[in-house]
Amino acid sequence: MGGLPAALPWLPWGLWLAAMMACVLLALRSRARDRRRDARVAAVARAGRPARATELSAFRPRRRERRPLAVRALGLLGADLARADLYPVPWWIVPAVAAVAAGAFLTVTTDIPGIVSIPLSIAGGVLLCRAAFGWMTERRQARQLRQFPDILAAIVRAVSVGIPVLEAMRGAAREAPEPTGPEMSRMLHQFSIGVPLDECLREMAARSGLPEYRFFATALALQAQTGASPRATLEGLADVIRKRLALKARGYALASEARASAAVLAVLPAVLGLLLWLTNRSYIRLLFSDPAGHAILSLAAGSLAMGVVTMRAIIRRTLT
Repeated sequence: MGGLPAALPWLPWGLWLAAMMACVLLALRSRARDRRRDARVAAVARAGRPARATELSAFRPRRRERRPLAVRALGLLGADLARADLYPVPWWIVPAVAAVAAGAFLTVTTDIPGIVSIPLSIAGGVLLCRAAFGWMTERRQARQLRQFPDILAAIVRAVSVGIPVLEAMRGAAREAPEPTGPEMSRMLHQFSIGVPLDECLREMAARSGLPEYRFFATALALQAQTGASPRATLEGLADVIRKRLALKARGYALASEARASAAVLAVLPAVLGLLLWLTNRSYIRLLFSDPAGHAILSLAAGSLAMGVVTMRAIIRRTLT
């Protein structure tokens, strides 16, 4: 019994780590079950399947599927298991690092009562996960968007000399860098094993998360149904994307001062708090040892978080 009070500071860390590991294990189990199901479905021949009309638009809302609880819990962390293979690192590393960071925060702030430190650590871990997954997704989408006009130009040149659209896409996929090339190759592979073209294009557009890919999918679906040449449409789409990229770069250049000011305002309280902790620890310790200090620290952390979110939302809305 004498060792129980000494272990109490580690109890929230252990509970948080156990909850995160349980979510990860349940999600991995669900993911493996989904892969086995997809493999069985793909192995079944679909002889006699009735033909259906081509869906022209890739912007139609996708039918909602009931997802397991673990997958929905990971969705709150910003993880999308449907795109887990698109992340540069295994997705479970991010929650593990966030759990370690939350545990380290609880270890360092042993003077703060658990009613304050535990919610702060959980909220910090969730925000860290969402920021990491969001950064990886935005980075990949930015690369895809920069590469897409060149891919469209290559397809248009090949179509102009009489090469079929799908053969032009195969040639562009072989020459395109990552991530555009592998995504287009994946779509063409699905089409070669019998998946309808509109489904392949719609899935590629959904995986990318970019409206430009949805326009591309819609244009090719129209071409597949009508037999018309998509040259003019693809040329116009490539030109629009180039103009949007130029406008976005100009917007980021004009907003650089605002983004720098927001970063300084967000980091300044933490830097000043660290300096006070190093120079006059007894002065700042009141925030961690006094009940009134706990309330002030909680209000300060909440107001700082709200300010950062507000500044980020204003800048993003301005640049959209």
